[in-house]
Amino acid sequence: MPVQKMFVSLQRNERGREPLFLLVMIEKIKILELVNNALEGSEKFLVNLKITPDNRIFIDIDGDNGVTIDDCIELSRAVEGNLDREEEDFELNVSSAGADQPLKLTRQYKKNVGRELEVTTMDGEHAEGTLEDASDEGIVIRTQGSKKQAPETLRYAYRDIKCARVANSF
Repeated sequence: MPVQKMFVSLQRNERGREPLFLLVMIEKIKILELVNNALEGSEKFLVNLKITPDNRIFIDIDGDNGVTIDDCIELSRAVEGNLDREEEDFELNVSSAGADQPLKLTRQYKKNVGRELEVTTMDGEHAEGTLEDASDEGIVIRTQGSKKQAPETLRYAYRDIKCARVANSF
């Protein structure tokens, strides 16, 4: 099975059509396999993988107990060591899922139980509170309340959440 795709653009000139450029694009499945193999058996997990047409590879990882720079370096070396720069020119970026990034996976919600969460629903409702539970179906947050409003327990199915972020407390 080929591990890369070739794209050729043809440009018309006085001699007919000739190749304008050749772009070799790394297949996402190959990178996904390399990442999964490197993370297997660890508490780290893949959050996002993006490969641009010009072979810039962006890998975001998270871990049940966080991610260190050394974790990113180790994964970067594992992936890069299995790619041949003679065959494929690429740029590799491995990073942790940042604190400002929305939560994407159930596993991320589960690791953040007990932390403050900002949630926006598909309907535009906004809520902020402590993440009390995260199941495979959805989450439960407890709002703090105020002088005018009592604390509430709110339940959201994942399909109803447009965006959820851990609230930064500086």
